[in-house]
Amino acid sequence: MKQTLFGIAICVASPFVEAAESAGSAGSAHAAQHISQAGSQPSAPGPAEYFTGKVRVEPLFPAGDQIEASGAYVSFEPGARSAWHTHPAGQRLVVVSGVGLTQEWGKPVQHIHPGDVVVCPPGVKHWHGAAAGSAMTHLAVTGSVDGKAVEWLEQVSDEQYNAGQTAKAEVVPAPSASLSAKQQTIPMIAAATAASDMPALDAALNQALDAGLSISESKEILVQLYAYSGFPRSLNALGQLMKVVEARKQRGIQDAVGHEPSHPVATGEALLAVGKANQTRIAGAPVQGPLFDFAPVINQYLQAHLFGDIFERDNLDWQSRELATVGALAATPGAESQLRSHMAASLRVGLSVGQLQQLVQGLGDYAGAEAATRAREALAAVQQ
Repeated sequence: MKQTLFGIAICVASPFVEAAESAGSAGSAHAAQHISQAGSQPSAPGPAEYFTGKVRVEPLFPAGDQIEASGAYVSFEPGARSAWHTHPAGQRLVVVSGVGLTQEWGKPVQHIHPGDVVVCPPGVKHWHGAAAGSAMTHLAVTGSVDGKAVEWLEQVSDEQYNAGQTAKAEVVPAPSASLSAKQQTIPMIAAATAASDMPALDAALNQALDAGLSISESKEILVQLYAYSGFPRSLNALGQLMKVVEARKQRGIQDAVGHEPSHPVATGEALLAVGKANQTRIAGAPVQGPLFDFAPVINQYLQAHLFGDIFERDNLDWQSRELATVGALAATPGAESQLRSHMAASLRVGLSVGQLQQLVQGLGDYAGAEAATRAREALAAVQQ
């Protein structure tokens, strides 16, 4: 079937939709609650016709007889945004993470942060998306009239988008933001992988799956960590994940599979250019220095493969990728310089100082005092 979420028609055949429809038709006497597990419904990329940059829409619930509004999580990578559009029945946005931008036609661009609620009345022309230096995810609840939820208009020009950019707004998130239960488990998985601590990894993976991390996201974290902790540790950790998933199945636990990542369309020089752009956004400036002058091929590998092939895979957002990287580097003696760089990168992709302090505390609780001390010192260094 098709449903409209955030104004996009997406084919969905999920237990949630089927249960919602059957409950509505059976009458109130037989209506019952239904829980749709996180990650159990297929997501889709935002079409280039309606978006600029990399966007993913995760459907939550469709409009129906009981409620004439649909819900979805919409995740924008840095610099991504919607086209101008209106909603015949209005829309509510709740920023979940990162730093975003929104603009009403004829008015200044405004910055939005975690916990902010945007109320868009019917017929108001507007756009929304992520800041240039930060990913952003919001919950969108969109009303519909006669089955229509959105009227798409022209794309937002670079000039219109850039009018809302300020260095401070791009990197400073809401100070009260905290890591979700799922996010808290990511550095623990990474630290255990980097330390080759299989019992700790087993516990961290079980905790993460219990918190709603999908199997696809878990695999992606461990795949990415080969670039920071090496292939042997990555492969061993993936083997441990297989055992954990199978053991949970034997106990009757059905974990969310999550969606398979899309693969980069670009290849060759085009892929290198995409990776370089991603690296620059995360680093805050083009990456250069004596080391890369001495061995330029290593930066080509970083750009084409790590920041191109891997960071273009869309089953893990950039905040999660940085949480994993920081966790692994904190557990790795001698990687303090890289750890400082990725602490700064974590701020650029929308994580707050408070969230990173929470990460440090978690490392102390689960990965040991030495890892926590390295992380604490790195965070203090990037705040100076």
